[in-house]
Amino acid sequence: MPSSSRIARACGATLLSCLLLSTTACGSSTSDGAPSDDTEATTTEAGRADSTFPMTIENCGETVTLDAPPTKAITMNQGATETMLALGLEDQMIGTAYLDDAVLPEWQDVYDSVDVLSDEYPSQEEVLATGTDFVYGSYASAFDDEAAGSRGSLAKEDIGTYLSPNDCQASDGTPVTFDDVFAEITEIGAVFGVPDRAAALVADSKDRLAEATADLPEGQTVLWYDSGDDAPFVGACCGGPNLVMSAVGATNVFDDLQGGWEDASWEAVVAADPDAIVLVDASWDTVAAKKKVLAAAPMNAMTAVEDEQFIEIPFSSSSPGVRNVSAVEQLADGLRKLDGN
Repeated sequence: MPSSSRIARACGATLLSCLLLSTTACGSSTSDGAPSDDTEATTTEAGRADSTFPMTIENCGETVTLDAPPTKAITMNQGATETMLALGLEDQMIGTAYLDDAVLPEWQDVYDSVDVLSDEYPSQEEVLATGTDFVYGSYASAFDDEAAGSRGSLAKEDIGTYLSPNDCQASDGTPVTFDDVFAEITEIGAVFGVPDRAAALVADSKDRLAEATADLPEGQTVLWYDSGDDAPFVGACCGGPNLVMSAVGATNVFDDLQGGWEDASWEAVVAADPDAIVLVDASWDTVAAKKKVLAAAPMNAMTAVEDEQFIEIPFSSSSPGVRNVSAVEQLADGLRKLDGN
């Protein structure tokens, strides 16, 4: 990702209380990061119970009160954008910004119906000029001074805000689970008055996860190579990459690093000698560019490089959100193929 991603991935906000109207607790998760059996009931009930207005939510250290569902929302990262599109909320969006790669084909037509405010982040002046009533960002950098502006400053303009709680959680050193991803979908569904759509999306996601993770090979070690030349920027302990690797039963070779993503060293990569390497495809660092880096010594001595044990996944699928299920499907399929199945 461009330089703003490193700010985004180092969110300093506090952990999401994850409560709607202080009546719904966060869903619990199993130790491997898979959703627990009671999550569907919890999230479905949460959306239905808390879809009335006015609504107050606690989100990443901010209290947000809404008198009605937003009708002129702006999404500031691809994860937020695609969550809205997956919930069929394009008519309640006035603008979007900052794609990392292409949206999924099933959302392309509705995405094209929403104004693109900027290739990256629009300024606060540009945001205010739209007449927006709500700004939804996947990363804390969406609310930097050079972007939409602080959440407090937007509140003074009577603009509601929402920051993905998963960004805050990963930064606090708590691994994101699919229960957390589903909780965000449920909360956004409640905020925009479509709890039943959110419940249906969560249920479908769970079905896809169960199918994708059935009969997987066990014990693979995986390097999630996001970007970087001099030093690899890798999936760490607590964000989307680790979520995806945990879901397929793989061991993240850098699960000892804090945060969602973190800088590692090539020496540590070579020492880990992973069974497979996820190559993240993004506009700012393509798969082809990463393959060139890995072709040089000492990286080319790794078994995964010699045997081209590569699995390509778009960056947008690694950001916690609705695309994580697609990432699990892609990683699971890749691991099966590498295992000869």
